[in-house]
This record gives sequence, structure tokens and C-alpha cells, in this order.
Amino acid sequence: MNPFHCYDVRPGAALRVFCFPHAGGSAAFFRLWHRGTPGAEVRAVQYPGRADRSGEPFAESVALLAKQVAEAMTPLLDRPAVLFGHSLGALVAYESARELRARGRGVAALVVSGRHAAHERLAVSAHLGTDDELAAELGRLGGSDPELLEDPVIRELVLPAVRSDYRLEETYRHRHDAPLDCPVLALVGADDPEVSAEQAARWAELTSGGFTLRTLPGDHFYLQDRREDVMRAVLAAAPPSTP
Repeated sequence: MNPFHCYDVRPGAALRVFCFPHAGGSAAFFRLWHRGTPGAEVRAVQYPGRADRSGEPFAESVALLAKQVAEAMTPLLDRPAVLFGHSLGALVAYESARELRARGRGVAALVVSGRHAAHERLAVSAHLGTDDELAAELGRLGGSDPELLEDPVIRELVLPAVRSDYRLEETYRHRHDAPLDCPVLALVGADDPEVSAEQAARWAELTSGGFTLRTLPGDHFYLQDRREDVMRAVLAAAPPSTP
């Protein structure tokens, strides 16, 4: 199945932006981005096991998910591409960029948001917690309404995907390889309880193509209130020479 959602196909766009959602998120998280990217076409990644891909099993690993995404992305690289990922999505976007490089294809830029660098391992295991603990973790990060997560029907719909995505994140092991050669922009909320600016700055160690760190007001889900700022930053991430 096509893993990308595109609500505004733009055959003449000079740039494609591929968006990777956070743990428990879906392509719908980026539905408003399609309107705010002049000159670019937005393709949002839908992970397996949710929404219109609910009949598929959850991804086994970040590496396998990245391979699937890169394979589907390859025919769409007829124009420069920027990869944007938030939280778990930053990790999947990074691994997708590495997989594309292995296939001899590059990206114009990688934008990683709300996550520590891929090679920094943190000893966490939220995916092994109870449903109550997992719901509390989502509430702590601010991406979900705590009252909704008290509804057993909502929990049954949401928590399996969240648990699977946390497992992907927490069992990921970075494979040391040559750094990327594309520019990398790291975005982080000033009050993000999950990642500091210092941690986000370590993404610089994973590219030889130039690195920029930008801090924006807000918490882990700062991009909900700063969507337009983030979209402008994403569009500006590609080098000026990019068509």
C-alpha cells in the first residue's frame, strides 16, 4: 500500500516534503501542512497498523520501516526532497535518509524535531508499562487530551499503536556508518521535557553537510502552536541552489 498521504498533489512543485509523525501519530497530524507550503508538495507518511493501514501489522523495527518508506519514496525523487520528522518521526526520517543514500539517492535536507540525536541511547522502557502508565506518559508530553485517554474505547484504539511505536524507539540501536552529506536542521521546543538543546545539537555529529539548531517556544509538541514557523523553517532547510 502507498504509505504517503497527499491532500494537494502539485505536479509543478519544485520541492517535495516528506513528513514523519511522532509515536502514536498518523499522517493526519500534517493535514494542514499541505496548505502552508507554497512551491512544495507535502507527502505525509502513514505508518502501518493505523488509520487506513490498520489491517497491516505494526512495523518490526525502525530499520525495516525505513526500508519500506525509502522504497516507496524512490519513484517520487524526481525533484529535491526534504525529510521532516518529529520525535519518533525524526528517527525514522534519519534512517530513511540513510537508506536512500545506500540506494544511491540523496535528499536536499533532513529536519529533525523534538528528539535527541540518533546515536545517543537513553535507557527507557515505557513500552513495557501498563496502559495506565502509557496513558500518563502521553499526558505528560502534552500531545493527547488526558480525559480522552480515560475512555476505554479510545484507549483500545490508540494505545496499541503508541506501545508499538515506543517499542520501535526504545529498542532502536544506531548503526555507526559514514555521516549523511545533506544539511541537517534540528528543531526543539524550549521547554521540551524530553530533549534539551544540547542533546538536539548532537545531530551535528551525524552529517558532514552542515548543521543548524533552532529553539522555538513551547514543549514537546511546540509545533502545534508554531506550525507556520516550522513550515517556513522546513522549506528554508534545503540549500539555496536547490531548484
